Amino acid sequence: MPLEKRIAYLNQRLRGIIQHAYKNSVAVKNKMDSVGLKPKDIQTIKDLGKIPITKKADLVELQKKNPPFGGFEAVPIDTLRRIYVSPGPILEPGEAEYEDLGWAQAMYAAGFRRGDIVINTFSYHMVPFGMQMVDNSLRQAGCIVVPTGVGNTEQQVNIMKSLRVNGYCGTPSFLLNLAEKAEEMGLDCRKDLNLQVAFVAAEMLPESLRSKLEEKFGMTIRQSYGTADIGCLGYECREKNGMHIPDDRIVEIADPTTGKQLPPGKTGEIVGTTFNKVYPLVRFGTGDLSYLTDSPCPCRRTSPRLVKILGRVDQVTKVRGLFVHPGQADEVASKHPEIRKYQVVVTRKEHKDEMTFLIELQEENNQSDRLKEEIERSVRDVMKVRGGVKFVSKGTIPDKGKKIEDQRTWE
Repeated sequence: MPLEKRIAYLNQRLRGIIQHAYKNSVAVKNKMDSVGLKPKDIQTIKDLGKIPITKKADLVELQKKNPPFGGFEAVPIDTLRRIYVSPGPILEPGEAEYEDLGWAQAMYAAGFRRGDIVINTFSYHMVPFGMQMVDNSLRQAGCIVVPTGVGNTEQQVNIMKSLRVNGYCGTPSFLLNLAEKAEEMGLDCRKDLNLQVAFVAAEMLPESLRSKLEEKFGMTIRQSYGTADIGCLGYECREKNGMHIPDDRIVEIADPTTGKQLPPGKTGEIVGTTFNKVYPLVRFGTGDLSYLTDSPCPCRRTSPRLVKILGRVDQVTKVRGLFVHPGQADEVASKHPEIRKYQVVVTRKEHKDEMTFLIELQEENNQSDRLKEEIERSVRDVMKVRGGVKFVSKGTIPDKGKKIEDQRTWE
């Protein structure tokens, strides 16, 4: 739909869910009351910034104080279809009548069509993603689902071969496992299998891995982003230039410290609001970092797009006024196969921030001024902050150390 109509549609639905949640969800009412807000104060997406963000850690504490769902549920429990348990542990209500459009839109954008036979390798055990979100969305799209779940790679390869399965849902790493198992069994992934489209989520998808898998199978792979708590928050179209926001979600990018809404192009925490009348999470902070773009997409969808997932809030660090994050460090390292291990160290000297990229090389005798300059150029291009590169001996960087180590003091 045209952009202006889309914004008007979202604002209208937002007003409806806020009124419903304030009336029926104890947790949402308490959150709004804590800052003196009434439903009439939330008329547009911009007004959402007035409401405090709810973190995943908040859900755990709220559920301990007010079981089972922390007061977020807005329908009687006896109307639920299922109750799921996610790590935390966090209890999540299975939908009563609410249909999640986001994942179905993601499936269609990935290329799934009516009559496709699809293996769903996401777990069906306890968590909502495999059954409630992916399986139900595939059924909405008219696909035939084979609920394989995780593991049993040889059996799954045989299922794909015998049923001529043409669709895959799961993590990219498990798809790679299936490819390797098929080759171990003497099969040609292109000739002996029939995979044509894949929907992947729950892991980062490096372009190198996407290209490798698409080449092995002769297929198209598209990724999506979301959480078990709030559902789909972004999906790729055929253009692969970011992840479109679904029509039944509002996604903001917020300052990780203040919760203030940030404009397109600025990095911050992904914050989602759903129109789910069963479990109305309003301003749910995912803990993931990204930024939005509202530039037109050639596919003609008018929604803004999450450009990429950049890392987690817990290691985000501001250097010279700009956020740097683990995903950027990963991107720098991916450009230089000579790198074995790396860590970004931020210090402060004479009231000025300094950033150093510590690097252990695969072969220590490869150290050179040229390689150092090339990596420093990548740091500048990717992280948008100048930083020095320091080669260190193997074993210097802790195995479980942070990717970004902030050693600054503020005395």
